[in-house]
Amino acid sequence: MTTTAPLSDVELAQLDAYWRAANYLSVGQIYLLDNPLLRQPLRPEHVKPRLLGHWGTTPGLNLLYAHLNRVIRHRDSDVVFITGPGHGGPGLVANTYLEGTYSEVYTGIGEDVDGLRKLFRQFSFPGGIPSHVAAETPGSIHEGGELGYALVHAFGAAFDNPDLVVAAVVGDGEAETGPLAASWHSNKFLDPVRDGAVLPILHLNGYKIANPTVLARIPQQELESLFTGYGYLPITVAGDDPANVHQQLAAALDDAFDQIGAIQRAARTDGETGRPVWPMIILRTPKGWTGPAEVDGVKVEGTWRSHQVPLSETRTNPDHLAALERWLRSYRPDELFDENGGLRSDLRALAPQGYRRMGANPHANGGVLLRDLDLPPIQDYAVEVGRPAAESAEATRVLGTFLRDVIARNSDNFRLMGPDETASNRLSAVFDATDKAWLADVSPDDEHLAPGGRVMEVLSEHLCQGWLEGYLLTGRHGLFSCYEAFVHIVDSMLNQHAKWLSSSARLDWRRPVASLNYLLTSHVWRQDHNGASHQDPGFIDHVANKRPEVVRVYLPPDANTLLSVADHCLRSRQYVNVIVAGKQPALTYLTMDEAIAHCTRGAGIWEWASSTTGEPDVVLACAGDIPTLETLAAADILRRRLPDLGVRVVNVVDIMRLQPESEHPHGLSDRDFDALFTTDKPIIFAYHGYPWLIHRLTYRHTNHDQLHVRGFKERGTTTTPFDMVMLNDLDRFHLVMDVIDRVPGLGSSAAVLRQEMVDARLAAKHYTREYGEDDPAITGWTWERDI
Repeated sequence: MTTTAPLSDVELAQLDAYWRAANYLSVGQIYLLDNPLLRQPLRPEHVKPRLLGHWGTTPGLNLLYAHLNRVIRHRDSDVVFITGPGHGGPGLVANTYLEGTYSEVYTGIGEDVDGLRKLFRQFSFPGGIPSHVAAETPGSIHEGGELGYALVHAFGAAFDNPDLVVAAVVGDGEAETGPLAASWHSNKFLDPVRDGAVLPILHLNGYKIANPTVLARIPQQELESLFTGYGYLPITVAGDDPANVHQQLAAALDDAFDQIGAIQRAARTDGETGRPVWPMIILRTPKGWTGPAEVDGVKVEGTWRSHQVPLSETRTNPDHLAALERWLRSYRPDELFDENGGLRSDLRALAPQGYRRMGANPHANGGVLLRDLDLPPIQDYAVEVGRPAAESAEATRVLGTFLRDVIARNSDNFRLMGPDETASNRLSAVFDATDKAWLADVSPDDEHLAPGGRVMEVLSEHLCQGWLEGYLLTGRHGLFSCYEAFVHIVDSMLNQHAKWLSSSARLDWRRPVASLNYLLTSHVWRQDHNGASHQDPGFIDHVANKRPEVVRVYLPPDANTLLSVADHCLRSRQYVNVIVAGKQPALTYLTMDEAIAHCTRGAGIWEWASSTTGEPDVVLACAGDIPTLETLAAADILRRRLPDLGVRVVNVVDIMRLQPESEHPHGLSDRDFDALFTTDKPIIFAYHGYPWLIHRLTYRHTNHDQLHVRGFKERGTTTTPFDMVMLNDLDRFHLVMDVIDRVPGLGSSAAVLRQEMVDARLAAKHYTREYGEDDPAITGWTWERDI
């Protein structure tokens, strides 16, 4: 426990006053509609009718913010503040208001009595701001509504930010989550030469919503041993006497920043190699500190009862109203604010100036710092396509060569994240330009491990996503590559990021950031070897439920379209882009110029695969590489066996094009949709994922009743690739049967062909059971130009 006293009496008094001011503003936000400085007796009408917010964690956050201000001023440090206890929203709003950032960003909320009234009124109020530390909060890159991601976001922010220190407050409730527990290992990936520093601060106030927390109840030696084992040097600050805690915390922060500086000098100047032992702080203070000690005869301060709103009946219970007034006046607001309602000038001087203010730090508004990527021309990586559907390429292997050069050209602002799958996903070409980031021990058998690696692999989708989010939100670019089935692990993280992007887009002062780009491969139709556990295309459905201005989903059918889509996504801003592409050898269809045009349209007719250029009898639509293959093979059968049937083949790359233009920015107008899909002809749609999503996207269009979708029906197992599509009725033979069943007049005239298709399915199944692989006549299919 730190016991030195670095603060003079004057500094101690001023720091405590600043802390009291932040606490006062925090309580005011939770409770007050009017009378912001209590210049008249508190009355029920001064209190909000609905009390929403969280007090319990807030005084600790206010304490840390005030002390970090001191460090920044004394050392001219570049610091951002990430709060895992995001429910402490009133504290971060209060502190950014006290430092002046809030009024600069929201000019209608001035630093006077009327400004205080507006500041209080807006909090958790209709038409106001959320109760969490959200996009609306200056200085924030972390939505605190869901716990578990503060520390991983902090490390993402520190990568390639050599002068930045990220103070990451981890709540003791949050520390019980799986993602947070894994996040402590991020120190094995932080390079002291080219990266910044993360200062984790474990804030132990003892309780969650209604229960004690695990880390607050284990012995101190065990707790410190835990973090020593994680590779940190813990510094403990504990107590409930403000003066003593102020002195301890000031000394602890001085110690921690000294250690950070020493580590960075040793690595950058002295050439010291190896993984450093970074400092971290354990701060143990009472929950709801400085709030009501008791309410209705029951202990509140220092218990779970202070978690949210300690006094809940202030409009209807005179005792609660009186207790609220005593609580507010205990901070002595008349000593903190001048006659006009502004913070006392000597206290205002305790905040840093300009961009050194944590609320104004440009790293917390990453679009301000964002530089366009230097991207090589995708034409340089194009696969030659002499004729469509005749030759094969591995789409992601081709993409890997492009990403190799993206990394080489952008060595300080692009990273590739993935859960131990970069090589598996055929992106190995990137290792020609970089290594994998790694600061733990290295053995002679290891490959491509180095502190400065641009590829980040760890077997935690949470860490990959969280690192990338922190990296993007502080002004850089990246890509997250993942097996399709297991990206579901970050469903909830995607929710939070999409909401952040949507909220920040409505704020003029927030600058757009680079898009969050997913590459999902090892997908459902080529996980026949791993079986059902690896077969789930549902992430697309999850993404499609998010706000349309934020989400995009692309299903490029071959290597050149994948290059085009990837280039577009890496250039984009403020989106969540999901790209689904296979890694196995697959047919190629479009030249690079054709691919660019097709991807720009998002959906289009493939004339070379269609049997008519006029009004068709049936539309064969497809989205995804395997559905495209099966659709083309079905079209081939139809042109050979039913040459008089007018077949139109439509390929969809951007599935959001299927929505009406009123529902999504990429949506097709009714006229354009009807031109592609007709108004009255059957549409047989072969789709990569669950069929009902296509119905949901298209149900408002004219010809929806004629739309019949084939996709994944949870009929997966360990089998062969073609058996997988047959199990789900997505195979070429079944698509031909669907055409015969849906096109009027074909039922009897094409009965023989339909029977042949049934027999072909049986024969294909029998072949797999006999030989353990698919019939080469099926796997070797190509499009022959001449019939």
